[in-house]
Amino acid sequence: MSETPIIQVRDLCKRFGQQVVFHGLSLDIQRGEILAVVGRSGTGKSVFLKHLIGLVRPDSGSVCVDGHDLHRSGSRNLAHVRQRFGMLFQGGALFDSLTVAENIAFPLREKTRLPALEIQTVVTAMLKDVGLEGVEQKLPDQLSGGMRKRVALARALALRPEIVLFDEPTTGLDPILVRSIHHLIADTQARFNYTAVIVSHEIPQIFDIATRVAMLHNGTILEVATAAQFQCSHNPAVQQFIAGRLDGPLTST
Repeated sequence: MSETPIIQVRDLCKRFGQQVVFHGLSLDIQRGEILAVVGRSGTGKSVFLKHLIGLVRPDSGSVCVDGHDLHRSGSRNLAHVRQRFGMLFQGGALFDSLTVAENIAFPLREKTRLPALEIQTVVTAMLKDVGLEGVEQKLPDQLSGGMRKRVALARALALRPEIVLFDEPTTGLDPILVRSIHHLIADTQARFNYTAVIVSHEIPQIFDIATRVAMLHNGTILEVATAAQFQCSHNPAVQQFIAGRLDGPLTST
């Protein structure tokens, strides 16, 4: 990994009405790592991802991608930086009326001028990469939950992004499928060398693939460490969260 972070978040502050989501959150995301962002429900993990890709503007503070502040260089610069990102949404966000092939081809048709034959070649290759050959003409509702997640990942990777954001990519899957999707993320990350940021509630399974783990709590980063170091943390709040205990510094409300 490079010593220079690909994303630098500095003193991020955000509130919605009276609800304070972040106050002074800072975090470096290293190029080529798999960073897991964990924390209790309602701590702003998905809002954090939206800040990284510029979908939400901070009240103060900055999000810089390779030194370029997302919100201080104009809308054209923001659109250009967003092209470096891919995103896998919590529910997959596939278009129900489009076939698998059409779903994966969608960003290629919208953002490139590739001819139809080349797009078809990319779609076929992406489906092979996620282990789903031969389902091009199926509709999303004809697929299992795990297969839909794989199609969504193929679509997110179709433009070969440098950074991929995963918003709870294994929600609703059984433990075996959770492990399968985690291994698929790790495998594609190793092959395509993208930087991955994964919001996850899958504890402890996410530790198997994460390079580092950052825990959100009370509007800031409570702790960030390698997966091994995080699991051995002496912070009682971290240990309570990992163990899922009711008693401890984290409130149960």
